[in-house]
Amino acid sequence: MTETDATPGVAGRNWAGNLTYGARRLVRPASVDELQEVLAEGGAVRALGSRHSFNDLADTRGTLIETDGLPAELEEIADEAGATVAVRVSGGVRYGALAPLLQQRGLALANLASLPHISVAGAVATGTHGSGDRIGSLASAVRAVELVTAGGDRLVLRRGDPDFAGAVVSLGALGVVVALELDVEPTYDVAQTVFETPRWDAILADLDAVTSLGTSVSVFTTWRSADVADQLWVKQRLAQGAGEPSVAALGATAATVARHPIPGIAADACTPQLGVPGPWFERLPHFRLEFTPSAGEELQSEYLVPRADAVAAIEAVRRLAGPVSELLQVCEIRTVRRDELWLSPAFDADVVGLHFTWVRDEPAVRALLPVLEASLPATARPHWGKVFTLPGDVLRERIPRWDDFGALRARLDPDGRFRNAFLDRLDL
Repeated sequence: MTETDATPGVAGRNWAGNLTYGARRLVRPASVDELQEVLAEGGAVRALGSRHSFNDLADTRGTLIETDGLPAELEEIADEAGATVAVRVSGGVRYGALAPLLQQRGLALANLASLPHISVAGAVATGTHGSGDRIGSLASAVRAVELVTAGGDRLVLRRGDPDFAGAVVSLGALGVVVALELDVEPTYDVAQTVFETPRWDAILADLDAVTSLGTSVSVFTTWRSADVADQLWVKQRLAQGAGEPSVAALGATAATVARHPIPGIAADACTPQLGVPGPWFERLPHFRLEFTPSAGEELQSEYLVPRADAVAAIEAVRRLAGPVSELLQVCEIRTVRRDELWLSPAFDADVVGLHFTWVRDEPAVRALLPVLEASLPATARPHWGKVFTLPGDVLRERIPRWDDFGALRARLDPDGRFRNAFLDRLDL
């Protein structure tokens, strides 16, 4: 096990560079036994994945535990007929490392997020998602979660267990996730096509028709125009449809060269487009693993609303296009299928996510967010790993199982060792 003791700041910064961790100690256990030894020492602790949270969700004033040093595992789980239906993977493994290994075995996940650079446990714990009317978040693929609690005990919760739905999207508040079981299916190919300048009025006239154009659909806009969006990205599983989707009613045209979501930036870091088929893991993310997935320093926010409120939410942002566009690099709009996970932004409702990639001017962004949040429908829930200012009392009203999660957290961590400033602000 490696470790560093020092003053606050020893753990370095998050991926975006907007946060310096306040931990006084950073450890990287090489085994679950070493992890249990760290937890046996007492004191405040948090687990640290790939550092892709834009807020202090993963921070602590005590010990930060890097999970990428734990042994990498990949074990197939078969049904009674001998077919592989799931895999057991280490929590610290990144999707970009896991996906090619699955492909070699003829297996696939139902979806991936925009970035393959994120850790499995971290993405699941924050409700991170890809896109698709019929596809859930990454957390919805979890069928079992194994964690080490504050007391050093190993706890496995499986789909159907009473506490399972509360322990998946856990915000790192219940323990250190060391392994998860994920649903898998046979591998498949995807083709990705980008269309340019779809008209907003046509998009909003039948948003359901737009989001059903492919397996995964994203609308990208800089909001510098109130009349047209910049791009429409359509990813289609080849087994689910053939040919190019019809976008004539949107006034859009197919791009003749590869595009980056942010206009004017070279598409070298993006996954292949132009309708060329390829393996699922090389098309579902927007960005390639071998590139740093950023136009530069940035912040991110995201709010997810039930589909019934989606047009109202988009129209609200449209009315704020002036101040939003001044701080915005790009906005992405996409869909996620409902689930039953207590803290999931898609709990009990199919949702539409409005994602904002901001310039890294945190004071200005934080000044704008209350205005933006107040303009959105009262059903909007934030992505836990992004920047938001909604207080805990408001979120309690929007998340039905809020208090149930609080009770589960108190039961599994009675001394509050996994609590931190983030959870304290939300009174969760």
